[in-house]
Amino acid sequence: MGVLYIIGTPIGNMEDITLRQMRMLREVDFICAEDTRVTLKLLNRCDIKNELVSFHQHSSKAEAQRIIDRLLAGESCGVVTDAGMPCISDPGEVLVRMCQENGIEVRAVPGPTAAATAAALSGFPIRRFTFEGFLPVQNKERQERLELLRNESAVMIFYEAPHKLRNTLGDLADFFGGGRRIAICREITKLHEEVQRMTLEEAVQCYSEREPRGEYVLVLEGKSSEEKEQVTLEEALEQVRRLMESGEKPTDACKAVAKETGFRKSELYSSLK
Repeated sequence: MGVLYIIGTPIGNMEDITLRQMRMLREVDFICAEDTRVTLKLLNRCDIKNELVSFHQHSSKAEAQRIIDRLLAGESCGVVTDAGMPCISDPGEVLVRMCQENGIEVRAVPGPTAAATAAALSGFPIRRFTFEGFLPVQNKERQERLELLRNESAVMIFYEAPHKLRNTLGDLADFFGGGRRIAICREITKLHEEVQRMTLEEAVQCYSEREPRGEYVLVLEGKSSEEKEQVTLEEALEQVRRLMESGEKPTDACKAVAKETGFRKSELYSSLK
């Protein structure tokens, strides 16, 4: 039986590839890539000649099974993503799960991740952080996700594409307040790498005048204990209304917000009327 190797690759600068990564990319029988065109550039740069198989978010279950069948037959496979460590918010998750179901060994050949790198660049105290990836596109799901994070005290890390950055910054400011600090990390390890540290209000203003370019990682400061003490009744009621708009019953919404803010459930419910 073969082995599936989760192989990290550079998140931008090809010089960040490791000796072990290059060796494994040569030694495996074939490589599963999210975008074969992107991976081919890396392989050519390292003079690696190996079979590339496409496996992405739109790949069928039958395509996944063909890969598993090759592993069951004794071949080894390296799974890579376009940049960074695969199998985190990535199609490779499916292959890892199927390997576990079929008793196929999975090993990691680690590499850099944009989330951890951005956290280090942010300058925030990173005792805990929560990785949120890309926020949902659908408005209801997006509102629900942000509502769940409203009182998060850990640093929050989001990925965002340039054409969605302005909307995301606006949503974050609406939910967390314009005074909350954020580190906006752009094109990490690439030629035009940039880290901006500012408040959400300043970020919204900055990108209303500036065209977003490149790939972004947003590192948002968590809620402080001082912020929690300053929640007003009207702010608490707004949280209740948002939960109700997402489909929660008034009583359940009041109960959830009461637990987070310290207001009584009955006080919130009566103030809604």
